[in-house]
Amino acid sequence: MKSYILFYKPYGVLSQFTREKNHRALCDFGPFPKDVYAAGRLDADSEGLLFLTNDTTVNHRLTDPKFEHERTYIVQIEGIPDDDDLVRLSSGVVIEAKRTKPAMVRLFDHEPDFPVRALPIRFRKNVPTAWLKMTLREGRNRQVRKMTAAVGHPTLRLVRTSIVFLTLKKLHPGEYRELTSEEIKKLYGLLLIS
Repeated sequence: MKSYILFYKPYGVLSQFTREKNHRALCDFGPFPKDVYAAGRLDADSEGLLFLTNDTTVNHRLTDPKFEHERTYIVQIEGIPDDDDLVRLSSGVVIEAKRTKPAMVRLFDHEPDFPVRALPIRFRKNVPTAWLKMTLREGRNRQVRKMTAAVGHPTLRLVRTSIVFLTLKKLHPGEYRELTSEEIKKLYGLLLIS
């Protein structure tokens, strides 16, 4: 039986079922079907939407860079970016000798409403912070963090809020839900799976 699950990964949790070095893992939540795994990962320091499935075709279509499916992140950064920083992030920055694909980047004018993180972000009294919404069509390792660092604004907090049309809506950290039949149908249509 195919499983399609949205999980709100909390800070400090690994995107795998095996615990490592004092980190909790997916096995500490659920219960999940034994044969599901994450279609795309978030590092332990990141929070937000994980999509768990045992459908290898869906997993491949969502994670293979050639399909360019959108992933949206809300990112707290150190410092206040200027227009040039935002243009650079949008048009692509060079990380690891390769330019990132164009992204949609928007500066928030207020702090988004997320649950308080168990481990607070580092706070420096003389350094302001800002929040960005970044929508990418590729998923390189720690890409958002490397992009913001490349323009001089290290990431302090990162929350993935959506993968294609799937969102964190109505989920809290550590909670999960299965996709509805309508969502599965829409996902198959989007991924061109018959």
